[in-house]
Amino acid sequence: MNSSEDPHRGSSANPRPARSLGPALVLIVMGALVLLGGPLLIRNLEFARQQATVDLATNRLALGNPLTALNQATRDLATKVEPSVVHVSTRGSLREPGSALGGYYTSSGSGWIYDDQGHVVTNAHVIAPADVIEVQLATGEVRTATFVGSDMRSDIAVVRISPDRLLPAERSDVLPEQGDLVFAFGSPFDFRFSMSSGIVSGLSRTAGIDELDFENFIQVDAAVNPGNSGGPLSDIAGKVIGMNTAIATGRGTNVGDGQFAGIGLAIPIRMIELVVDQLIETGEVSKGFLGISMLELDMLRSVRSLPETEQRILDEFDGLGVLIESVQPGFPAERIDIRSGDVLMAVDGISVESIDNVRAQIGLRRPATIVELKIWRWNESEGVPAEFLVDVELGRLDPKSNYQRQVALLRRAGFNGLATLTPMLARERGVDWQPGILVPERAQSGFLSRTVDAGSVINRVGRDSVSNEEDLYARLRQAENQSRYRGGTRVVELGISSPDGEPLIVQMKLP
Repeated sequence: MNSSEDPHRGSSANPRPARSLGPALVLIVMGALVLLGGPLLIRNLEFARQQATVDLATNRLALGNPLTALNQATRDLATKVEPSVVHVSTRGSLREPGSALGGYYTSSGSGWIYDDQGHVVTNAHVIAPADVIEVQLATGEVRTATFVGSDMRSDIAVVRISPDRLLPAERSDVLPEQGDLVFAFGSPFDFRFSMSSGIVSGLSRTAGIDELDFENFIQVDAAVNPGNSGGPLSDIAGKVIGMNTAIATGRGTNVGDGQFAGIGLAIPIRMIELVVDQLIETGEVSKGFLGISMLELDMLRSVRSLPETEQRILDEFDGLGVLIESVQPGFPAERIDIRSGDVLMAVDGISVESIDNVRAQIGLRRPATIVELKIWRWNESEGVPAEFLVDVELGRLDPKSNYQRQVALLRRAGFNGLATLTPMLARERGVDWQPGILVPERAQSGFLSRTVDAGSVINRVGRDSVSNEEDLYARLRQAENQSRYRGGTRVVELGISSPDGEPLIVQMKLP
């Protein structure tokens, strides 16, 4: 038989293709399963891993962690500070000079309880234009406040409420440092008793705010908005280190203009205490005085051609400071031999690099205070510079010295010998004390709409309260700039309390 016809050989050769397809089919099937089931398997494995990670994190959080402690500390801080924070609301009438038409307005801000006598501290711009001042406590209780005094040039004011059931703020005696955690309290956009947090971004800042002579702000990045003005800025122990006052977007304009842009400004507690304690004691702020005029070195550097003396100072002086341009005869600086051409580098160890820094360090210290000055001087005979420390007893800044035009306007109108009505002066003159400026002799002239009797007290310029001479002059200057012409004549309204207590509105003509 032909081998090709052998049935056994044929039967053994024909199935071979089927056996060769088996492994391939298995591989195809397995590949399909992997393609179809692999992503799901991977997702399941990833989910299991994620769930295990979450479970571990949950267990660790349940056992306690640094954030738990931080969270509790922040809650405790809020619990401590909030009872001393208040919401300040004001109401007043609106009437243009020479017009019977008018209306009323309301405004609000923040403040904080200063002591157990019921004194509340806020910004002067919060309560200045107010006929009625109300203070809401954190409990919701609302109390009527009486005006105690203000210092417009530092934007600090004091009002007083009933002292019952108050929890005053604890004040810090430690200077803040850059990087410190801080917490701002107040009523931003009327969201009352709010709290925000941040850090101290900078110190000894100036902002070019028109109304202020004394700028020495703490810069913070805690959210501060309109309504926060007057609220406390506290440290991590819940102690007040400053008062929220301005927002960087208000630079060069009115205090507090603008909205949060990452930079808030606060008045340091040291400056607040110097002003507030005097307002409570006497109703006015006596400010320290050196008797020097100054130039900022940055301004000199921008001048192309300088006198030899000033050019040498720029060439030889390396550091922060303010050039002393001149020294007034008979005042403290001259008595300790401070000279024109010296550079003032520091006051009591605090560096100064701008005129505003010097004003804040000197002007908001009491007269007769001893301060240490660090001076740089070029030694002409030896041709080398020298640095030295010298103590000086501060004099008293006469508020009239910076407002000669306003003093002249008041005298022309018949107001002579004006003086802040302090409790002591009230006792001497036999009149009831109230915040304001005493009119010691009768004022009568063609520049006044009516006669003002001796013993009267000036307590308002336009719609703004005044409690001392400097505020009177400053508000008068502001009113001059803002006043409108009425038939070719400008006028400003003075709010006056007559000797028998009758409230009067007296119009004074301006040139």
